[in-house]
Amino acid sequence: MTHTIGHFISGKLQADEQRTQDVFNPALGKAVSRVALASVATVDEAITAAQAAFPAWRNTPPLKRSRVMFRFLSLLEAHADEIASLISAEHGKIHHDALGEFRRGLEVIEYACGAPEFLKGEHSKNAGPMIDSWSEFHPLGVVAGITPFNFPAMVPMWMFPMAIACGNTFVLKPSEKDPSAIMRVAELFTEAGLPDGVFNVVNGDKEAVDALLNDSRIQAVSFVGSTPIAEYIYTTASANGKRVQALGGAKNHAIVMPDADIDNAVNALMGAAYGSCGERCMAISVVVAVGNEIADELVAKLTVQLQGLKVGPGTDNSMEMGPLISKEHMAKVAAYIGMADEEGAELVVDGRKLTVTGYEEGYFLGGSLIDKAKPGMKVYEDEIFGPVLCVVRVETMEEAMDLINVHEYGNGTCIFTRDGEAAHYFCDNIQAGMVGVNVPLPVPVAFHSFGGWKRSLFGDLYAYGPDSVRFYTRRKTITQRWPSAGVREGTAYTFPST
Repeated sequence: MTHTIGHFISGKLQADEQRTQDVFNPALGKAVSRVALASVATVDEAITAAQAAFPAWRNTPPLKRSRVMFRFLSLLEAHADEIASLISAEHGKIHHDALGEFRRGLEVIEYACGAPEFLKGEHSKNAGPMIDSWSEFHPLGVVAGITPFNFPAMVPMWMFPMAIACGNTFVLKPSEKDPSAIMRVAELFTEAGLPDGVFNVVNGDKEAVDALLNDSRIQAVSFVGSTPIAEYIYTTASANGKRVQALGGAKNHAIVMPDADIDNAVNALMGAAYGSCGERCMAISVVVAVGNEIADELVAKLTVQLQGLKVGPGTDNSMEMGPLISKEHMAKVAAYIGMADEEGAELVVDGRKLTVTGYEEGYFLGGSLIDKAKPGMKVYEDEIFGPVLCVVRVETMEEAMDLINVHEYGNGTCIFTRDGEAAHYFCDNIQAGMVGVNVPLPVPVAFHSFGGWKRSLFGDLYAYGPDSVRFYTRRKTITQRWPSAGVREGTAYTFPST
């Protein structure tokens, strides 16, 4: 009998067989389990559990919350291989890539362990005559996260550890395509000593999402996914009075200057474009070559590298790229590859020709390389979210930067150069939220914050790091005066000042 993955509510796994859908192993191309799709009633149960747990958790000292986080971190480290295997089985990424994702998520938990420090507030003695003033950080209450399939462990960890460390309780709606890893994480959180109801997981589809967006008990919503859904999440939740951070899509460009170390750039681009099968919001999907000479060299060397790209199941650690998440997504990416010649670009390497022996039913595409792409082409404009790299040819750095600055997305970008002046100018003037210099995937470390510009982010605050403390708390400022005994002051009608 096929196993059904239910929900995690109030510290317990909860079975649910009323409405389910298949969970696939994308390397095999077949269903391996089923996942429950939460009803409004199930979401209500999770929110009710979180609301009941909030008063006690809110009043738990930050130091005690931090101790739970330290135990949680230790348990996750001990189970890293197990959780990475769950990611590989349902997402398809190679085991070592799944481990890398998981460890980046652990960095956020390490940062969350510092709750006693980042929740200290501020104090000013004698801010005015006999007046002290201080600020405090208060949790919001019940908050929610809605996360995508491409990082089933890491992206949820961008959200719930910081929210919970700040004293909130949490309801997570992960992707229904690969739910097992985060369900195991939830079990380990309870094992670490987290009180029941503080962290809850409801699996589901749009019905569960809308229930979270429309429930008045949810105070804030965090989201990562495509731009159309991010905009829907932001608009709907904001209209319901919720605080929202909704991270959307990307079309990340890398500029390669004539003075760049080409071999280093090619190696970096291979990993950035084809790692995790290109299913990353920080993937480099466009390389802008400054000058035809550098473009020709890049295309030639990328072509050679692609011919040796090792594609296979995620369980084989000798592989470099696994399958795409689903048959439907594979067909979508393949359709974009087919557009290249139709749109006037040059399809140099066609990943549709790949066959993985023994895994013929899997959702595999090889890496594709498209040369002479231009603005206006769908392969250039759209977020393909697959192993497809487009090469655009320009004459100057200014042309290259203009392409990035006018694009609707502004998530991440990078430049390959040996020229410090060019790098400084690029960093200062490019219209993107995360910028790399000879670093193709400039994902900020946990003590900074992650987020893009333009239509890559809806909301004012980024994910994790210092911004997450601001997002998951309200600031309260208290001004206090204790006049000397026997002193009586007259009525003042002017605005108070120091």
